[in-house]
Amino acid sequence: VPERPSCVVEKVEPFGGATLLCPKQVFTSKTEGACTLAIARAAQEYSPRSGHLWLIGTGPGDLGQLTLAARMALTQADVVVGYQLYLDLVDPLLHPGQIREASPITQELQRAKQAIAWAQQGLKVAVISSGDAGIYGMAGLVLECLVRSGWDGIRPSLEVLPGISAFQAAAARLGAPLMHDFCAISLSDLLTPWPVIAKRLQAAAQADFVVALYNPRSRQRVDPFLKALQIFLQARPAHTPVALARNLYRPGETLHLTTLGELDPEEVDMLTLVFIGNSQTFRHGERLITPRGYRLGEPT
Repeated sequence: VPERPSCVVEKVEPFGGATLLCPKQVFTSKTEGACTLAIARAAQEYSPRSGHLWLIGTGPGDLGQLTLAARMALTQADVVVGYQLYLDLVDPLLHPGQIREASPITQELQRAKQAIAWAQQGLKVAVISSGDAGIYGMAGLVLECLVRSGWDGIRPSLEVLPGISAFQAAAARLGAPLMHDFCAISLSDLLTPWPVIAKRLQAAAQADFVVALYNPRSRQRVDPFLKALQIFLQARPAHTPVALARNLYRPGETLHLTTLGELDPEEVDMLTLVFIGNSQTFRHGERLITPRGYRLGEPT
């Protein structure tokens, strides 16, 4: 009579969100040795591929301002995730075989989680932000979500690909306003309390930074911009140069030079970047120049 293997059942808790279907069983036999069996349903489908995340800054919108690294990533990605407008801007670089995951502008968290889920399934995922992904973009949110999910820093792999931010694009159009110390401040109080924003505005105005104001004014959010103007007018002369840059490197681009005292708030919206010069910034025609401090001698 053939020997029947003995069986020992052990209860082992599954990991990674898996559901245990059959507890661990150890079958032993004096003649055949031993084997162990357990069956679990994984939380997600197994993939032998190691997923990858590209967090891409697409720049101001013109494909000519997109870096070569970003172009290559967009063409190699299995999935491209982003706000619909940003997907439309890079559409000429995409191909029919890619998955395109678009969502509204207020669903950044959902985009980040969906991108991570794709990458955890072994896909190569490009998450796109306008400007630079690491400046008011998706890079920080995706990394925060990865860390909270227990990411080991290895799988999925990740790269942040920089892009031209709005203040860089505006500076290039204006000439050379960022030749000395500068800072960028967002006036959106959706994620940052207004008292914190006001404190930063006061510090920047008094420290004589050249300042780029992001998200200055929307239809529902008017007061923060008006308060910001008052903060700067209290610290700087009314003749301080100001530039309003809108839709740079896109159809409908506008660039308007004015001063702190003459600035019309009605000309500013969420697509406008507001540049405020420091005490040394001056206007020459349609250019703004902030001296670096070199001794040039007398003008010829």
